[in-house]
Amino acid sequence: MNDAPRGIEVMHKGEGSLLTLLKEAQRRHGYLPEEVVSELAESLDIPVGEVYGVASFYSLLSTKPLGKNVIRICKCVPCYLKNSQAILETVEGELGIKPGETTKDGKCSLQLTNCIGACDRAPAMTINHKLYVDLTPRKVIKILKRL
Repeated sequence: MNDAPRGIEVMHKGEGSLLTLLKEAQRRHGYLPEEVVSELAESLDIPVGEVYGVASFYSLLSTKPLGKNVIRICKCVPCYLKNSQAILETVEGELGIKPGETTKDGKCSLQLTNCIGACDRAPAMTINHKLYVDLTPRKVIKILKRL
């Protein structure tokens, strides 16, 4: 059984699924503002709660503004077993933020995410969709300094 919210299957005049429309809206706005979620619900003639449910279900979508650099650390089993906790703690220590937060200067947001498809090179993270693998705390510090 699919655990995705019901609205995920909604189609919009041949343009694609609700998820596709939400991803496009986030690409345009950087996140999914409340008014965009409401407008999308109205245009698709579905309850705003269903659109919000889909928007909040997927870790790659955000209903709040994100920093210029979005750091996503994989929290799945292979990364966990290869010490992704040390990677998370390093990022937290370097940036002074926890998952779900953005630095005060708006430069970086930190998120935990499910599998990013690099299980064979764990632990892994992405920054703005660029993949970083075989991470160590030392590598992470070097990567963050380049931001």
